Amino acid sequence: MYGNPGSGYQGYPGGAAPGYGQGAATPDVQQWFNTVDKDRSGQINWQELQSALINGQGKNFSDVACKLMIGMFDRDKTGTIDINEFQQLFAYINQWLAVFKNYDRDQSGHIEEPELAQALQQMGFKFSPDFVKFLIAKSDLQNHKQMSVDQFIVLCVQIQRFTEAFRSRDSEMKGVITIGFEDFLSVAINCST
Repeated sequence: MYGNPGSGYQGYPGGAAPGYGQGAATPDVQQWFNTVDKDRSGQINWQELQSALINGQGKNFSDVACKLMIGMFDRDKTGTIDINEFQQLFAYINQWLAVFKNYDRDQSGHIEEPELAQALQQMGFKFSPDFVKFLIAKSDLQNHKQMSVDQFIVLCVQIQRFTEAFRSRDSEMKGVITIGFEDFLSVAINCST
């Protein structure tokens, strides 16, 4: 489950995150959906999703990652996704896993600072070494040295959301904006949920 996001602070190719699309569920996706849908409601909530997703370190994806992913595809805002939304989520997760796996060259189930810096640079973001170190530290509160795949997905989604918010305010494409305090708070709150 992995993909290749875009370039520069301009964001992801085509202006959208990887994985968005419509279509009938494939038999594999239908089978996976049925396995994840523990209560047989025809809908999956974040807890059901979490019970089915294991990161490279043998742990379930975080609450934050699962809530974020359900929220991204929950078009009717019920807190659950149906089979069609699940198929889109499934493709999205697979694309991000491919990106992660590409940089987790030692197949350890996590990426470290140099690997994250390389991944972000490949996506078009030229972050300073100190900022990359900060990103790792925020995701790995114990050791400040590594990032799991679910943390990577959350980080990439957050960077995408903030990039889009920044870009919409940078009409001259200078890479610098002036922002009022309330506008800043609205960006931060909208991009964090």
